[in-house]
Amino acid sequence: MKYKFILLLFVAVWAVMIARLYHLSIKSNYYYEELAQENIERKQFIKPVRGEITDSHGNLLAMNQMGFSVSILPHLKRNPEKLEEIINRIVETFPDLNKTVMMKVYDKHNSPYNHEYIKVVDFIHYPDMMGAYPSLSLHPEIKIEAETKRYYPYGVYSAHIVGYTGKSNQKENDQDPVVKEIGKVGKSGLEKQYNDVLQGELGHLVSKVTATNKAIEVIDKVPPKDNRNIQLNIDINLQKMIHDRFGEDSGVAIVMRTNGDILAAVSYPSFDPNLFVGGISHKDWQALQENVDKPFTNKVIHGAYPPGSTIKMGMALAFSKAKEGILESEEHCAGHITLGKSNHKFRCWSRWGHGKVDLKKAIRESCDVYFYNKSLKVGINAMSKYLKEFGLGVKTGIDLPKEYAGVMPDKEWKQKRYKQPWYMGETVIAAIGQGYDLVTPLQVARHTALIATGKLPTPKLAQVIDGKKVEKEGKPVTLHQRYLQTIREGMYEVCNTRKGTGYSTLSKLPVVVAGKTGTSQVTSIPQSTMKRLKEEEMEYYHRSHAWITTYAPYKDPEYIVTVLVEHGGHGGSTAGPIAADIHKWLYKNGYYKQSVADEF
Repeated sequence: MKYKFILLLFVAVWAVMIARLYHLSIKSNYYYEELAQENIERKQFIKPVRGEITDSHGNLLAMNQMGFSVSILPHLKRNPEKLEEIINRIVETFPDLNKTVMMKVYDKHNSPYNHEYIKVVDFIHYPDMMGAYPSLSLHPEIKIEAETKRYYPYGVYSAHIVGYTGKSNQKENDQDPVVKEIGKVGKSGLEKQYNDVLQGELGHLVSKVTATNKAIEVIDKVPPKDNRNIQLNIDINLQKMIHDRFGEDSGVAIVMRTNGDILAAVSYPSFDPNLFVGGISHKDWQALQENVDKPFTNKVIHGAYPPGSTIKMGMALAFSKAKEGILESEEHCAGHITLGKSNHKFRCWSRWGHGKVDLKKAIRESCDVYFYNKSLKVGINAMSKYLKEFGLGVKTGIDLPKEYAGVMPDKEWKQKRYKQPWYMGETVIAAIGQGYDLVTPLQVARHTALIATGKLPTPKLAQVIDGKKVEKEGKPVTLHQRYLQTIREGMYEVCNTRKGTGYSTLSKLPVVVAGKTGTSQVTSIPQSTMKRLKEEEMEYYHRSHAWITTYAPYKDPEYIVTVLVEHGGHGGSTAGPIAADIHKWLYKNGYYKQSVADEF
């Protein structure tokens, strides 16, 4: 038994020794080979050039300026006099640089574990560096590398569409290795939406190096995949015209083909995206934040407004889908209605009323009472259901990040949001685009395309992405064609007959336009007010928002023009002239091929 134990111990010891020998001679060999390989080979990433963004005519909206970055050898803190000398040399060459900031950047990234040069100057323009390069390059402690900087030639005109790039944060670096290496990423607009395309893919260079890290031979080189450009549907000249046309007013204007191609999307006022490229100053950021007209907000997709009477076409169609035959009967408008035994008056915009009103007249003269009465026969749940089907209170699917959905309320929504029941009076005001109703201007434009064509398009800014055409998207919606035609006739009369609410500004254009005006209140009117103040007599921020949404040509719709003027009062008189000027511009610049005479 004793000998068996000794023999077993002997075998165990030898087994351990053999296993250890295998580990040292065979398995560890792979590890040390890789370690040795790292000591003699150096892999450097090659940054791709960010793709450019152009409008439909090839005008550059986002481009790259050529320049250089300046980096300093790490671990110079051991020799503070040398570090001081190097930074002073850079500042003497480029007096606009801040020495204190450069020192802070160096201190932040200087550690015993960092053996890479530390970038202390992100960008110096190409002409400025050319004269200084020979002398600076003599210093082995200074490293000068080619660099690009994003530039937006049209500034405020394209800011909300194109967006801007900025320095990437830790979260963005962790999510994308390309972003981590480049150090910049799209922060808003198309720059963010298509960042993966625009930034391209990294290349790399593998070199054999000496003990002092000096390259002596190139082993492998893979070029980056870059210059992945994007061409838009946007016409920047149209965009500029509309932007300048707003003047002192604030608001939104959208020009869209009926297939969803967006030719212009103006959110006014705007901001200069070039402020953000190198890091915006506290002063400039504060000015943007404190501006009550919100220039930093893209109101095209982030502005949520009561739609007012621009909702009435879809509301009528919602009635027809909810209750068969409901639109066959006329309504009588005496200027208001009351509910039950209540004395509360739900007033029409016309104090004297409209008398007998059918569907066409309700659209042409925008009679509120017509929609009040029909809504009580249908109910809020059905109204909400079908309006969402028609593109209101839901995201449009545009190729921009973080689009708002808006609100088309129903009973469940209110209970969830406010823990309150739904009241009949809320159904009445929802029927004319007030109360809890909130939409974005782009939803109104898309909804107008549905009325014009019977199809609900998906709005698109991009036309060609990295050489590939963007497919058009849209879905047909089942609508009662006879009622739809009556609504279109009503919209024609809005713009082309004397009783139409848009006649004064849209009746004498080179194309025949159909449309709908809207006035959405931002403050309620007390019941005690017998005669309402005129919009121009109110304080500015108490005035209603002014809407108009149109399509043209009437017989063969090609373009949608939707305009919102914040606190503009009446849609016909305030938003109407802007829409009229847009249609004139489109005709003058060859977008329309038919004149009024040709069409009728």
